[in-house]
Amino acid sequence: MRRTVYNTDHEAFRTTIRDFIATEVVPVYDEWREAGAVPREFYKKLGDLGVFGIEVPEEYGGAGEGGGFKFHAVITEECARAGVSFGGSSVHTALCLPYLLKYATEEQKRRWLPPFVSGDMMTAIAMTEPGTGSDLAGMKTTARLSEDGTHYVLNGAKTFITGGVQADRVLVCARTAPPAPGDRRAGISILAVDTTSEGYAVGRKLEKLGLKTSDTAELSFTDVKVPVGDLLGEEGKAFGYLGQNLPQERLGIAVAAYAQAAAAVAFAKEYVQDRTVFGTSVASFQNTKFVLADCKADVDAMEAVVDRALDAHEAGELSAADAASAKLFTTERAAVVIDKCLQLHGGYGYMMEYPIARLYADTRVSRIYGGTSEVMRSIIAKSMGL
Repeated sequence: MRRTVYNTDHEAFRTTIRDFIATEVVPVYDEWREAGAVPREFYKKLGDLGVFGIEVPEEYGGAGEGGGFKFHAVITEECARAGVSFGGSSVHTALCLPYLLKYATEEQKRRWLPPFVSGDMMTAIAMTEPGTGSDLAGMKTTARLSEDGTHYVLNGAKTFITGGVQADRVLVCARTAPPAPGDRRAGISILAVDTTSEGYAVGRKLEKLGLKTSDTAELSFTDVKVPVGDLLGEEGKAFGYLGQNLPQERLGIAVAAYAQAAAAVAFAKEYVQDRTVFGTSVASFQNTKFVLADCKADVDAMEAVVDRALDAHEAGELSAADAASAKLFTTERAAVVIDKCLQLHGGYGYMMEYPIARLYADTRVSRIYGGTSEVMRSIIAKSMGL
């Protein structure tokens, strides 16, 4: 069935990205996995390709594409198809950029967006803290305004920060005021912190189950001076900002889950056609055919959900509940599909040299980050009036 969610521009871009992956990523991807990160210079190549500037207005060096999120969805699909990753670049564009575009002042945009587009300034966002998990309102990191009002003094720690090792500027969520009576969410602000600041430290580079080329770090702040000119948006309003961007973040995770499941089916189909057991192709067994047929049906359903959500997002109509539903369905079904496809590989499916094993490890976190499946169910239930 032909997909209608993408237009000719998206498909032309897909060809460009597919060729780029084949020449610039696939030949060196094993080296990246061993290193546990994408080389910093690779982000410059993405900048040169125009990946970081798709949604950035032309006056700041971007392409100014409206509805640019679909281009990022194409990148996600092509990376999954090839069994590779662009490291922390998705956080740079899908998570950090919306805050810069919507809440940065004109002066901040002129200062930050050109190097953002070129890849000279990579960004990350720091929300989660040790011991708080999904309870962002419980964060302990503080940013106290100095007596002369020229800067904030930042203290605290963050964890699970994707791209945190290589980032040049990190959007740090911190308490600039205590919680208001009856409202724990009040008093949180976003500071765009220069990672070369004194007192800013990258702690452990965290060893993860999957997503090996995406650097993930612990961060700490000890009396870090952050100029007031680096406050993003209004003081104390960050929790509302974070909530507004969550639907897009969750849609991005849904797209990745669908793409990974589709890739798993392709990998499994190729493997069983080449592999012989008892003198015959594994693909010839009825069980193999039925398992892959079930997986294909699941992928078709995920595609329909994702495409509907992509169109709704482009039209500005993707609600929090819709995004939660898309994320819940695709991530839960992707886990089932990828597990079945790994099983069809037999023992080789457990070997990391095979892309199915990497997919199996990579997709597990999709039911955790961006809001756990349990949180998604709570959001959906609330939207049902339950």
